[in-house]
Amino acid sequence: MLKAVTLKEIEKVFTIIERHGLSREAVVIPLRPASPGDVRRLTNGKLEIVVDRDVPIDEWLPALDEKLTALVKA
Repeated sequence: MLKAVTLKEIEKVFTIIERHGLSREAVVIPLRPASPGDVRRLTNGKLEIVVDRDVPIDEWLPALDEKLTALVKA
């Protein structure tokens, strides 16, 4: 169980968002993980990426990639 999002997890998330052509400034990553992890568009246009607390980050990243694909296409 992940207790806090550290630079290690943030860098992995950045790798995924960069594949989608998104800027690091276009996302908000809360430092407190939650279950389930999620991605949503905020009213200011930025994407909030909440890292999953219960699924190991490397196992959760493909789900993040799928969610970003759906949001970027929308």
